[in-house]
Amino acid sequence: MAEYHLTTPISEEDARRLKVGDIVYVTGKHVYTARDEAHHRLLEMFERGEKPPVDLEGSVVYHVGPVAWQKNGKWQIVSAGPTTSIRMELFEDEFLRKYKARIIIGKGGMGKKTLEALKEVGAIYCSFTGGCGALAARGLKEVRALYFEDLGMPEALWVITAEEFGPLLVTMDSHGNSLHDEMDRLVAEKKSEVYAKIGITDY
Repeated sequence: MAEYHLTTPISEEDARRLKVGDIVYVTGKHVYTARDEAHHRLLEMFERGEKPPVDLEGSVVYHVGPVAWQKNGKWQIVSAGPTTSIRMELFEDEFLRKYKARIIIGKGGMGKKTLEALKEVGAIYCSFTGGCGALAARGLKEVRALYFEDLGMPEALWVITAEEFGPLLVTMDSHGNSLHDEMDRLVAEKKSEVYAKIGITDY
């Protein structure tokens, strides 16, 4: 396990250097929030040949609906706990291939389609601990812009400058490794052992 401090935009080379178990901190201006509806909007724009409002290549995309308030006319993020990422599994692979984001952040991990896209594109998935929204907000220093407000504040595309945003744990890498799959395997093995000890064979 190693610790990395990366500045956006992140190169494919930097992303491929990271492995499951590494810790990452992110600094830079290419940090965006995107949940279901923002992903859909961006993919629709791509299909229509429209340029998105932000440069997504080399970016960090955070699955989050931030809690924010305005002070002196500027948005400030108060809490930014991650959304469960499996919700985006249906289209995250397509999003990665079309836009070349390098780090996806969320909680709970993602599936095989996304893992294949991470390998192909050269990107990683990082987990941020759920329930720590105030800690996450400390690393999201400035809201520079806000797009897709018609989708509602949680689903909007927030453009953020981050400073040492983390710690982020790499749980899926570009080498086909998934900590989530490994944990599922270990749990299944342990469950079998426990059931055998207590005489349960039909499960």
